[in-house]
Amino acid sequence: MEPLYGPIRDYAWGSRSAIALLQGRSVPSAGPEAELWLGAHPAASAHVDRAGLRVSLCELVRNEPGHWLGQRVSERFGDRLPFLLKVLAADAPLSLQAHPDAEQARAGYAAEAGRPDGQRTYSDPHHKPELLVALTPFEALCGFRDPVESAEALAAFGVPALTPVVAALRAGPAGLRTAMRTLLGWPVAQRHDLLASVLASPADGPDAELVRRLGKAYPGDPGALVALLLHHVRLEAGEAIWMPAGNLHAYLSGCGVEIMAASDNVLRGGLTPKRVDVDELLRVLRFEVLEDPVRDAQPVGPGVDWWPVPVDDFALHRVRVDGAVSSVSLPLPGPRVVLCAGGVITVDDGAALTLASGEAAIGTASGAPLRIEGAGVAFVATPGLG
Repeated sequence: MEPLYGPIRDYAWGSRSAIALLQGRSVPSAGPEAELWLGAHPAASAHVDRAGLRVSLCELVRNEPGHWLGQRVSERFGDRLPFLLKVLAADAPLSLQAHPDAEQARAGYAAEAGRPDGQRTYSDPHHKPELLVALTPFEALCGFRDPVESAEALAAFGVPALTPVVAALRAGPAGLRTAMRTLLGWPVAQRHDLLASVLASPADGPDAELVRRLGKAYPGDPGALVALLLHHVRLEAGEAIWMPAGNLHAYLSGCGVEIMAASDNVLRGGLTPKRVDVDELLRVLRFEVLEDPVRDAQPVGPGVDWWPVPVDDFALHRVRVDGAVSSVSLPLPGPRVVLCAGGVITVDDGAALTLASGEAAIGTASGAPLRIEGAGVAFVATPGLG
């Protein structure tokens, strides 16, 4: 294993404490710190040391795919690391968004060939399923809930303009597309009046509180009402949410470890000043109820658990070593990215390295079975090929 140095993205919604505390730095940080990226994504590649210089992991993988990825991963995914591991820290809501499936991404990317980057909806031909494991209490909107529940939540505001949306939702899942198109297609000139009427309503309860919170953060944005079509989830540390393709979601607050297929394809649906491509979003969304977005960890051995997902781009394991289980051996395929999420651990795949909280390491496809010792918590990301 060798040290892996990830860039921190400074998006405005980021926390000024969570990532700094994880890494043992003073708080508050100088600015918002939203995401720590630990992968080989070209938008913000992590680095490794070479003769005292930091070299892009993206470049190394591209130049030496056999060494870093191995034959099996290269044959399946090409000369790229198929996953991206992150620490995500939100102090304010992220945009409502969904991601295409693999076929939609390929077709969308090909259809936009030749367009300037600023006019593209699809930045690459890959899908972007995501798994997020909470490190702290974490709040999110995840997938469509029962539309009849959403209808009652919107009807409680007593705003006549919402009557067509309420009627569509009372028809069940068949009305979700109509409800989404109506809310997102609301005339721009009338959006502030609509939200003002909603915010002035005497309606009470968690749903009304959520809309008021989002409506104040994003004035005139119909995404504050779209939020009521989704599950409002609160995770405790160690609980996870799985977001497959086509599911609308937004992370609202908290810190977690996130792993995803290495893609930048995002279709936004509100709670953002950025462009919302309503037609393309509606084409990608799955208009079906997501029964339960929460995933519990499943034990696979002493001190080791994971969150199984139905994709082969990635797998995520959590290792906890302490007095009872002081050493764990993982016969996981390489390449491997390891993040220490607390304590101090030693990772060894033939080359040993000690990691403190917030530090990361990478091992190539040719490394020996991974051994983790010490007293701490580690997240281990690998391809999901088994």
